[in-house]
Amino acid sequence: MIPIRCISCGKAVSAYFDEYNTRIAEGEDPKLVLDDLGVTRYCCRRMLIAHVETW
Repeated sequence: MIPIRCISCGKAVSAYFDEYNTRIAEGEDPKLVLDDLGVTRYCCRRMLIAHVETW
């Protein structure tokens, strides 16, 4: 379960998680997906890239 907000800056990141995972599974480049979604801060990008589902 991804945190709702970025731990460092407080921006909501959970809203981007489903679309990010879907597009990555289709073979898109993670950098381009994050740029397209408007996630520009490196702390928020880290939250999405480094997240591992544990269920």
